[in-house]
Amino acid sequence: MKRFSILLLLTAAVVAVVWLVPVQAAVRPPKLTYQRLVLPNGMVVLLHQDKSTPIVHVELWYHVGSKNERPGRTGFAHFFEHLMFKGSRNVEPESHTSIVASVGGQANAYTNEDTTVFWQTIPAQYLPLVLWMEADRMATLRIDEKTFVNEREVVKEERRMRIENPPYGLLNELITFHAFDVHPYKHPVIGSMNDLNAATIDDVRDFYKTYYVPENATLMVVGDFERETVVNLVNQYFGRVPKAPNPVPRDIPQEPQHTKEKRVNLEMPWPLPAIIVTYHVPYNGHPDSYPMFIMSKTLSDGQTSRIYRKLVYETGMALTAFGTSSFLEQPGIFSAVALVNPGKSPEQVEKALIAEFDRLKTDGITERELQRAKNQFARDYIVSRLSIKEKASQLGHAEVIQKDMASADGEFDTFQKTTLEDVKRVARKYFVPEGRMVMRITPRSGM
Repeated sequence: MKRFSILLLLTAAVVAVVWLVPVQAAVRPPKLTYQRLVLPNGMVVLLHQDKSTPIVHVELWYHVGSKNERPGRTGFAHFFEHLMFKGSRNVEPESHTSIVASVGGQANAYTNEDTTVFWQTIPAQYLPLVLWMEADRMATLRIDEKTFVNEREVVKEERRMRIENPPYGLLNELITFHAFDVHPYKHPVIGSMNDLNAATIDDVRDFYKTYYVPENATLMVVGDFERETVVNLVNQYFGRVPKAPNPVPRDIPQEPQHTKEKRVNLEMPWPLPAIIVTYHVPYNGHPDSYPMFIMSKTLSDGQTSRIYRKLVYETGMALTAFGTSSFLEQPGIFSAVALVNPGKSPEQVEKALIAEFDRLKTDGITERELQRAKNQFARDYIVSRLSIKEKASQLGHAEVIQKDMASADGEFDTFQKTTLEDVKRVARKYFVPEGRMVMRITPRSGM
């Protein structure tokens, strides 16, 4: 027994020492080298050589997302993600993906609020094929009535499956719709059923002619290639695509400054009440976005976060609690969400969520929390440099979203230089009552 007690004491001492040891700062990774070209038609090309494996990753970013859509015509950017695989003058419908797969590659696409991105990873010798196919659908996409109608039904079914049918699937749409007054970030990327039903083939063709043009595109080529060869191929295939007759429109309604707290009460067919507290946050790359990102890690990222510990572990008021942050090309929102446990008070949950934001304004975060968040960012940053796909994404983000190629490497140092006072200052600036929305969603009667 005596020996066992000594072991317990030694173990406790070791644990205490480990807890007190400060988290070490991350080591800066090597910089990401690249070449940037601009074709005569306005298309931007970014090249990064990585000859570690004989493969190449190609990404084509179109600077168009849901924020570029007009009221009543939402979902077009995502719709075009689908249509771009429906064939061009020289490639049959659905053949793009199958051709890439037949040579041992992968191809896919995604759409968000700011961009629509098409990507392929292929053995290096098939790079000319992929560049040709991308240029072909940029210049000669097929948009016929039958394809339009069929693909619209596919998108509608996707919306039902991903958003309308799952419990709480509409939560994010409800938050953004009410948090924004005029900015198109209020509309869902996938669009609404009404807008999808109202879309016409002429609407779709106009969207293509407006946004799927060289001056609205950025091409990333990352992997095992010879620079001179790729430059010649890009000029041969993409350089011949003509510029659009008119500039790409950028007249996006800007969200006005909010001057008072907004309260929203809704009923939904959900089993538990939901409390949401939302604040408006700066755009991605704004100096204040870096302390804000660190706060989001501390406040709401995972089961060790402050709001999860307080509302789930310590008080049992919530079944779960989490945060969602949207650091986008233009100012977005940060939301904390809690699902209220049966028998618990929604009012108390609301007060507890707001109290955690207020605590950041008065107390900030600890040195350990700060270093932990920095190391989490450094980990993600370094891991993302391990794949050519992630390298391409970093280049595209710097060029298209932040409009500053230096940020592809510079963000690492910016995060590491963030201080405790930066965090507290930014919390005081943005987590204010007049910039807050409190949403309470209660189960519909009869549930």
